Amino acid sequence: MFSKSDDKSKAGGPTAFGDVPRGAAGSAVPSLISADLKVVGNLESAGDLQIDGQVKGDIKSRSVTVGENARIKGSITADTVRVCGTIDGQVKGNSVTIAKTAKAKGDIVHQTLSIEAGASIEGQIRRLDSEKANGGGKAVAAEASAAAKAAPSSSNGGGDKPAAG
Repeated sequence: MFSKSDDKSKAGGPTAFGDVPRGAAGSAVPSLISADLKVVGNLESAGDLQIDGQVKGDIKSRSVTVGENARIKGSITADTVRVCGTIDGQVKGNSVTIAKTAKAKGDIVHQTLSIEAGASIEGQIRRLDSEKANGGGKAVAAEASAAAKAAPSSSNGGGDKPAAG
């Protein structure tokens, strides 16, 4: 009569909002930071974020869209990132799109990257695979330095090798 299985109002059960459990990832409606909203602090979501206002802090989400008039000062980490506005910080995602209206100042770490003509980027661009394999890119610099020391100096433009034809 009073068993827990009958009480659907507890956490995890259906709610009054369309019978979707609280905290359900993958909801159809993204969380929205509107143009007139300024957030100071970190944002974290299991779903999608649409940012049209200002955020000073780091953002972690499944998907992040930075609107044309948005301004972000902090890093963005998400599976999918689309930047149309201004960001001052690292962007890290599996799929990153930098739109023609974007102004990005900071490193972009990605699995796949799309940059539209007209976008402004100031920073390094690295593939996510190489960052994991190289411990953040430090090993690449060490390998390049070691290779430069080991390679013979060639001031004659590589004349020691026969020309390919």
